[in-house]
Amino acid sequence: MLGSALAAPRRVLQVLRSARAAAEALPRIADLLGDLRDTGTQLERLSTFAAQELPEIVYQLEAVRGQLTAIERRLTAGDGVTAPASPRSGSPRPS
Repeated sequence: MLGSALAAPRRVLQVLRSARAAAEALPRIADLLGDLRDTGTQLERLSTFAAQELPEIVYQLEAVRGQLTAIERRLTAGDGVTAPASPRSGSPRPS
């Protein structure tokens, strides 16, 4: 009987300690939520930027692919002899 009578105050004390710990954690939780909101905003800006720039990047990559294809065709059509102006690439030397 005495054990059950002492259990109630212990339980109340435990609840009060838990409530105090939760109350002390609230400012930290609020700061973390603010950081999370800021991170979400940055991610939204980054995804918007990527969505706007992706078509341009694809266009540029297609242009590079076309240039590489043209270079490959010239190399396979040639006899493998480079121009005398440049022994390495066949392109004229810069002035």
